[in-house]
Amino acid sequence: MKRTFLFILLLLAVSEKLYAFDISGLQPLAPHGVFSTFSAESLQKNKSSLEILAERSKGPDFYRFSLKTAYGISDKLEFNLTVPYVYHYFDEKNGLEDIAAGFKYRFYDEAKYGPSMAILLNASIPSGDHEISSDGRVGIGIIISKRIGPFNGHLNIFYEKPGDARLKDEISLLGGVEFSAAHNFKILSEIIVKKSYYSHDTNQIEARFGYRIKTTDYIYTTFGAGLGINNRSPEYRMFISVNLTTPDEKKKIKKFIEEE
Repeated sequence: MKRTFLFILLLLAVSEKLYAFDISGLQPLAPHGVFSTFSAESLQKNKSSLEILAERSKGPDFYRFSLKTAYGISDKLEFNLTVPYVYHYFDEKNGLEDIAAGFKYRFYDEAKYGPSMAILLNASIPSGDHEISSDGRVGIGIIISKRIGPFNGHLNIFYEKPGDARLKDEISLLGGVEFSAAHNFKILSEIIVKKSYYSHDTNQIEARFGYRIKTTDYIYTTFGAGLGINNRSPEYRMFISVNLTTPDEKKKIKKFIEEE
């Protein structure tokens, strides 16, 4: 009886760590996204992007370092890859999270009154252990973006099914706004609402704020912070990322000089 009781306590402790962990999944890269909210914009054909992200989370406590990359297969189709590494989760767990890959396809370009729209298909390889992994997952999402003056707004809706049969399907709603305060400086804000894999009591609502600096034509540096709203999970998180993106080709403007 005593052994059974101790086993139940251990199981509950492990389960608490499991549902408290926020699996990152596929993430956008600057400048075509906010923090976790994707933009319907994409890289031009044969252009590439590479980004390194460092994150510090409190409640639960851990560090996360992510390598993200993207490649423009065409002007409308983009390949994305996210490789996250978790360090000191609850001061004891280190290792790879599930590696996520996906394709984003913009099927409708922004018009004068209408938004641009894209679809995202993604899948994760179960590379992490059970405490920081959902044993892989597959998902689909819709991305809507619209620019109005200096504001660029994005709305994402995602459905993802985990590989672990014990976990519930996840539904996420993300909204983000970029405000162009200057030609090389943007103020960022984002809200994330997630139906958790693990329990209805751990559904996530988080607000994020920050800014992005365009240092050169191909370097973007982003600083941000997030606050848990509904259950203070996480209590807060801070992150910084540095991105290198192949600049878009500038359109050549031909000048016609009328001879007298």
